Amino acid sequence: MRPRQWYRDLAMGVRFAFTGRGGWVRAVLTAVGVGLGVALLLLTTAIPNALDARRAREQARNDYRFSQTVPPKSDSTLLVAAVGTTFRDLDIRGRALEPEGPKAPLPPGVDTMPGVGEMVVSPRLKTLLESPDAKLLRERLPERIVGTIGEPGLVGSAELAFYRGAEGLSAHLDQGPVHRIERFGEPIPGTSEPWDPVLLLLLLVVFVVLLVPVGVFVAAAVRFGGEGRDRRLAALRLVGSDSGMTRRVAAGEALAGSVLGLVFGTGFFLIGRQLAGQAEVFDVSVFPSYLDPSPALAALVAALVPAAAVLVTLFALRGVVIEPLGVVRTARPSRRRLWWRLLLPLAGLAMLAPMIGQGGDAGKFNQYLVVGGVMLLLIGVTALLPWIVETVVARLGAGSVSWQLAVRRLQLSSGTAARTVNGIAVAVAGAIALQMLFAGVESDFTRRTAYDLSRAQMQVRLSQGVALAAAAEEFRRTEGVRKVYAFSEGYLGERRRNPEHGAQVTVGDCDQLRVLATLPSCRDGDAFVLADAEWDTDSADLAQPGRTLYFDPSYEGSPQGAEAAWTVPAVRDAAALPGLTGEARGGFLVTPKALSQAAVDTMTSEVYLKIDDTRPDVRDLVRNTSAALDPLADPMVWVSTERAGRYDSIRTGLFVGAACVLALIGASLLVSQLEQLRERRKLLSALVAFGTRRRTLSLSVLWQTAIPIVLGLTLASVVGLTLGAVLLKMTATGVSVDWASVLSMIGIGAGVVLLVTLMSLPPLLRLMRPEGLRTE
Repeated sequence: MRPRQWYRDLAMGVRFAFTGRGGWVRAVLTAVGVGLGVALLLLTTAIPNALDARRAREQARNDYRFSQTVPPKSDSTLLVAAVGTTFRDLDIRGRALEPEGPKAPLPPGVDTMPGVGEMVVSPRLKTLLESPDAKLLRERLPERIVGTIGEPGLVGSAELAFYRGAEGLSAHLDQGPVHRIERFGEPIPGTSEPWDPVLLLLLLVVFVVLLVPVGVFVAAAVRFGGEGRDRRLAALRLVGSDSGMTRRVAAGEALAGSVLGLVFGTGFFLIGRQLAGQAEVFDVSVFPSYLDPSPALAALVAALVPAAAVLVTLFALRGVVIEPLGVVRTARPSRRRLWWRLLLPLAGLAMLAPMIGQGGDAGKFNQYLVVGGVMLLLIGVTALLPWIVETVVARLGAGSVSWQLAVRRLQLSSGTAARTVNGIAVAVAGAIALQMLFAGVESDFTRRTAYDLSRAQMQVRLSQGVALAAAAEEFRRTEGVRKVYAFSEGYLGERRRNPEHGAQVTVGDCDQLRVLATLPSCRDGDAFVLADAEWDTDSADLAQPGRTLYFDPSYEGSPQGAEAAWTVPAVRDAAALPGLTGEARGGFLVTPKALSQAAVDTMTSEVYLKIDDTRPDVRDLVRNTSAALDPLADPMVWVSTERAGRYDSIRTGLFVGAACVLALIGASLLVSQLEQLRERRKLLSALVAFGTRRRTLSLSVLWQTAIPIVLGLTLASVVGLTLGAVLLKMTATGVSVDWASVLSMIGIGAGVVLLVTLMSLPPLLRLMRPEGLRTE
């Protein structure tokens, strides 16, 4: 066959795709379906650039000094204090700035240094502060807004951030949150911590589970209008074309629809790219400029989508005999074969089987086997579902008129029905497997904290120089605070400079100290030593009455300390108790009168609070009190468990990706449903003309959707549970099923289909008119 003839046949198929009003409608529906998938694929190719852009922005505004050398004060240095806060469940990044000269560096995105009583805020924080619901936050951030932070100074469009002017930060230099810097953007040391193999497995499975449904939808979209296409091909045979030519014409039609889909997909992506700048999903936001697809990956998508469209079309025609007198598919089709459909999931299991039992300590999982095995199992859903639908509906019989109409339609075109729900079935199967895997390994990346949440739920660290007694009284007066535990904490050594031995000192009244240790007796002026801690080897030697020790000693290369002298009084032994943080303390316990004011001034204060969780906004009331007492205070809410950062990042990425895939599922299903209704408009009009009630036809459409989706979700549950069990066995984790979560996944899938079906009812009612029988 000459290339010129191939070109002519393909060109004829392209012309057929856009011939007549019906051709254009069919082409547009195909392009919309393909375009939605292409848009999500382009978004996926943009993820690496988006992550790099966020890291670059975070790097550019880094204000933490990692080196131990403190730069000397000069006209070009800046004092920076981390003063971020939380409002309800919203984290707010905050910095206090005090320039030490006219050449002090400006943060990225800030044009003018804010003065004392002024602040520069991100656009989203400005909107929040102006809302009537942010009264408590405005009390905490009362400074006058003099500008907004530009895009170069933010990692996301919805980020809440501010810079405010400050003074007196030099008194707290290199104590807690205050640092002196000469520039923003000091390189952040890279971590050499290797990735946990189980986390890498999670990451691989997340990508496969999110992307396979996209491919399934694209494959289904290129087959829109398949019945009409086959009738046109039969007409071509009638005028003399051979079977090879008809298939090349069909390939041309598919190529035209897929190329138009690429155009639509690019448009959808550009629209979504702009909308992404206004959206925030699971606390993650981006700027449109972040979403630049990798050129190589975008070119790969542009090449694969048309190629896949042609291959899917030719594969679909393998069982269709196109003859001059019609399409031999309107007769009873031959039964689908099961054996080769079972090969896909079995091959997937065979690829995953060698890695069973490896766990997190037995080396890395083979990424190619993981990706291939998971893909084959999920694609196996798309291969098995048409056979299951055909087998089941062939045995369905008597029922209401609407039931019989639906069953007969499914018996004639079960493949079309299966294609409609293939994507949702694949997505649900993957979601069930991922849920099982996340639930199974969560304990490996979650640790219980030692905090005693029965006695306290918040902790506030106050700076040096804050009067502890007055601060404790302010917290007691805060609405919603039930009990206050207040301590001053410091460190002492045996020499002013470079001590070799040291101990912790905790100061509080007798009632407070009894929370930390069992005291023989106590009155103000007493001192005790906790020498029973295994890790504390110095306190017993330092606790010699009359010996001189020094608070806040200084070390080589560090700033000058206060070096306040303290003569050790007569001390008694005390037995340490598990403290509020769950750990027994060591060192000295001292009542206030046993210390000089100079020693007290070297100490920081810790306040632990028992709060009434039933009081609305009690945590924000505590934060407001701490901000009024000390602008550098660091309030912290205690939690019972903490998760590893990488695990949380993967989990958040899964939620964001799942939200995008669900949106694609809904949109693609709606397009598919509309295309099927359009193909059947004459049949619907004929039934209405013969007196069939619209209610009956509407119920038949619902049955046609419900039967395949029930079968699809059942198959998805079996495959998802199987895949989840295999993945858990690979991580050497016991297999367990959270049935509530599994049912919720199934319910979400069914809910999406039900919503799409309800949205398709108005077009269905418009099509059920006798006027639809008119033709040209």
